[in-house]
Amino acid sequence: MSGAIEDIKIGLEVHTQLTSLKTKLFCSCPADYRGKEPNTLVCPVCLGLPGALPVLNERAVRYAIMAALALNCKISERMVFFRKNYYYPDLPKNFQISQYDRAGGVPLAIDGYLYIEDQGHSKRINISRVHLEEDPGRLVHIGPIDQSPYTLVDYNRSGIALLEIVTAPDMSSPREARLFLQKLRNILEHLGIFDGSLEGSMRCDANISLAGGMRVEVKNITSFKEVERALSFEIIRQRGLIEKGIAVKRETRHWDEIRRITVSLRTKEEEQDYRYFPEPDLVPVVISKDLIEEIRAEMPELPDERAKRFMRMYGLPKYDAEVLVSSKQLADFFEECVKLYNRPKEISNWMMSDLLRYLYENNLELSESKITPQMLIDMIRLIDEGVISGKIAKRILPEMIVYGRSPREIIEREGLIKITDETLLGELAERVFAENPKAVRDALMDEKAVHFLIGQLMRLTRGKADPNIANKIVREKLQKVKESFEEPKPN
Repeated sequence: MSGAIEDIKIGLEVHTQLTSLKTKLFCSCPADYRGKEPNTLVCPVCLGLPGALPVLNERAVRYAIMAALALNCKISERMVFFRKNYYYPDLPKNFQISQYDRAGGVPLAIDGYLYIEDQGHSKRINISRVHLEEDPGRLVHIGPIDQSPYTLVDYNRSGIALLEIVTAPDMSSPREARLFLQKLRNILEHLGIFDGSLEGSMRCDANISLAGGMRVEVKNITSFKEVERALSFEIIRQRGLIEKGIAVKRETRHWDEIRRITVSLRTKEEEQDYRYFPEPDLVPVVISKDLIEEIRAEMPELPDERAKRFMRMYGLPKYDAEVLVSSKQLADFFEECVKLYNRPKEISNWMMSDLLRYLYENNLELSESKITPQMLIDMIRLIDEGVISGKIAKRILPEMIVYGRSPREIIEREGLIKITDETLLGELAERVFAENPKAVRDALMDEKAVHFLIGQLMRLTRGKADPNIANKIVREKLQKVKESFEEPKPN
């Protein structure tokens, strides 16, 4: 793929919360912890109190299998939970119930893959394993992690169901890592098991190495843009060390989003440091072929299939379809629009150009905007009915996105209804000709120069003149001027 750097190897460990679950992975505590008073959604199980026993959330297993199938993985006939032991404030038990793929451990699924697309090129990213585990608690630092005088702990998140997706080191640029995460998020959102707009719902640890250096793990990456920034910084840092003849040591580093640097946390643990052993309080889970096929039959339409349907059903070009299904919210928005007004290509054009451009330039998600499918369709109808011009539509769209105002409300308040009165436009054209005599002479000699006069008429009406009528009136007036200069022909 373009932009790849041969001496760089990047592998990701992606932790995605199964946000559609009502309860935690091993207890009945509510899973909706965001915005709640710290340490109120807890019980003896998720606090790791003596004698408390975990009970596996069956729906979490079904969601995890569905995700593994969507990622083209081989589902294990059984899975075994392990204890991953380490002492850290966010682990009340001093171990995490997770899964392991060695020493007799069997994760939920292995050997999957995804293809990422970039500028017409396709690349396969292999997925080593997919497994279930519990989320630790949340640590709150006062300022940067390496300068915080103390740390607060909220255990409301402790025990939330996490799906860990581990890739092979197949990515060779920060851009590829971002594209992989975008594709992964889109698939999980289409499955209906995950909401990527929720804070902290997808987190990523990135393992990166350059030729001549050891592998470094970068933790605390919480968004696609931050992944690209963190890896770009780490590439520069490691290359600088290698060029100076300084060894790149194996360690864990923290990505500081504020300062946009990585800081050293600790020497990287080896697997034996975690003292993995089977979780004695949970029996192995048998996954039958019948269960797998039952879940496969329940799976909704995935992004790649949806793109093909958009091409087939709505007649969209491949590029349009792929852009629209790159986000479930975007694809859903498009289909709601088409239900309201069956003009798919016109809707696609407005969404892919002006709507997406505004969101991108202002770092907004579609869900963070206030525009609705009905608003966009009302705007397109006003254009088709000749009430407003496309230029006026471009002008009012940002206000629809930011404030959620209807297009008719905006144009009536600001007096933006398109001027179609030919008498009025004729009078304004007279003024344009009188104020721009040189431009008139240029237009008489050069056909292309007439566009300046049309532009002046549009400027005079603040873009409200009907472009077609303005064009016609200017050309007719120019023709009359031309005729007035011509000598009468002899009899």
